[in-house]
Amino acid sequence: MKQSKRNRNSDYSKFLPMSLEEAKDKGWDELDVIIITGDAHVDHPGFGTSIIGRVLEDAGYRVGVIAQPKWDDAEDFRKLGKPRLFFAISAGNTDSMVSNYTPSKRLRHEDTYSPGNKAGLRPNRATIVYSNRLKEAFPEVPQVIGGIEASLRRFAQYDYWSDKVRQSILADAPADILVYGMGELQILEIADRLMKGTHVSDITDIEGTAWKMEIRKWKDDREELLRERMEIPPYTEVSKDKELYAKAFKKVYEEQDHIRGHDIIQVHPKTVIVQNKPMRPLTTEELDHVYELPFTRETHPSYTEPVPAVDMVKFSINTHRGCFGACSFCAIALHQGRMIRSRSIGSILREAEGFRNIRSFKGTINGLGGPSANMYGMDCRNWEEKGVCKDRICIYPKACPSLETSHKKLIELMRRLRELPGISKVFVGYGVRYDLALLDEEYMEELCAHHVSGQLKVAPEHYCDSVTDVMKKPDRGLFERFEQKYKEINKKLGKDQYLVAFLMSSHPGCTLGDMIETAEYIRDTGRYTKQVQDFTPTPMTSATCMFHTGLDPFTGKKIYVATSQKEKSIQRAMLHYREPANYNLVYEGLKRAERLDLAGNTWNCLIGRKKRGKSGW
Repeated sequence: MKQSKRNRNSDYSKFLPMSLEEAKDKGWDELDVIIITGDAHVDHPGFGTSIIGRVLEDAGYRVGVIAQPKWDDAEDFRKLGKPRLFFAISAGNTDSMVSNYTPSKRLRHEDTYSPGNKAGLRPNRATIVYSNRLKEAFPEVPQVIGGIEASLRRFAQYDYWSDKVRQSILADAPADILVYGMGELQILEIADRLMKGTHVSDITDIEGTAWKMEIRKWKDDREELLRERMEIPPYTEVSKDKELYAKAFKKVYEEQDHIRGHDIIQVHPKTVIVQNKPMRPLTTEELDHVYELPFTRETHPSYTEPVPAVDMVKFSINTHRGCFGACSFCAIALHQGRMIRSRSIGSILREAEGFRNIRSFKGTINGLGGPSANMYGMDCRNWEEKGVCKDRICIYPKACPSLETSHKKLIELMRRLRELPGISKVFVGYGVRYDLALLDEEYMEELCAHHVSGQLKVAPEHYCDSVTDVMKKPDRGLFERFEQKYKEINKKLGKDQYLVAFLMSSHPGCTLGDMIETAEYIRDTGRYTKQVQDFTPTPMTSATCMFHTGLDPFTGKKIYVATSQKEKSIQRAMLHYREPANYNLVYEGLKRAERLDLAGNTWNCLIGRKKRGKSGW
């Protein structure tokens, strides 16, 4: 979006500049780092590019932002001039293909990360497009790519939208360094080294980064390079051999630990991608400092339309990072890691107190948590010395004895937040891991009594145990126990509060028969829900590996996958079998599964019997 006349009533000085005029108002004649982002410029800690920008600014660097540049030529990429150190490139808070397309590969008509909810303001494969345009505009300036898109495409990866294995994004983009993970420590180290005069090609040892090696050097020094590094099958092989692809994914997954992980090499046709082992997570003190930087929690004043994503998170508080759930369809384990790193209670209270200085704050904190709502303060006695376990999941199929599952710290935090003057309500409406919650009745009572606004959103994802087993999610019986306990506690409290269940169709391992069984379970229990999504194979999740290969990468066993759009549509329709628009899909699914006994007029039928009309069925 081009910025013309500025609103003189707006305080631009509180934001990272989006124009040279704003930079000059800060007394800056040039910028050290320019961030390119596929999202609107929102100064909020829920936006990754804002965190990176504020962290660099806090370290003394002059940082500017070019948000959602027009990409048909290089003009928009020149509007802040040439940075002294480097360009930092991100597609935004989500992968650009996920932003632009639905699970059925249709163009989206809305984008919550854009002004006015407008779609089409970021290109497909935004990181690559932005990198190429910058190379055209400033060929000599170093480029650092990061964010979720770059992080999860750092190796050869299956791409759902093109239905093929693509190269590492670093092999496709003319960038110099890829930062994976959350990135604060890496970006500061890169800036410091470039500031000291180190050439970008010599920055090859920072943890949590990936870089390019020349093919010739790899051939000449292969034996020496592999003494302390691990090689996975090359792109040319994993792009053709699904079994090799699954084996490569397993190796990458198992090495994503900053204590026991190794550097990994993957050869591509024109370059060699080297991923250094993961960067350590931030300490509590470092996390506190990051989240207490001077975020305005507002959109940049140049926008004349609201950015919908802000409303969802504006007065939410991030309490921790990481998730030890390791669900098959989720990439958090490969981005934030499985170790929990929590902020201090004092820091969180200070953030909440700061809300009172924002005119639009009405006293309600509408979200409290991290990737999950109730892993705050949890730890494992083995993490600090041994890292996360290579051959097991902390909480699946049940909690490991070494894992601290007490909600004591979280309960203390919630109570102290409620006591703050000016804070009337603190809601935890989503993200509760119910298998953990069941282990601590005091937490459940605290949650129901004070932190649910009429409904609590939870994600059983499926009601067939064979499918939740593939998902690495709790089984149906555990969900039923949680639901019963939730009802009992609310009845005791005299509260009328509901559960909203989120379900997923077409996940690897899910057959048409499983979806029919789930539809029957919904019919019998009254758990009909609008909250349904079709599984979307996003980069670098184990479920996506299963979708592409038909194999469980951890066991090597074959697994059923619904790959055709027609079957995926039928599976999704089964969860909304009551909708008239879904009748034909549900009927076809029942017919394929030889279950037309469920099409009729008896009490147990999902749909009515098909009748011939004047114009056919």
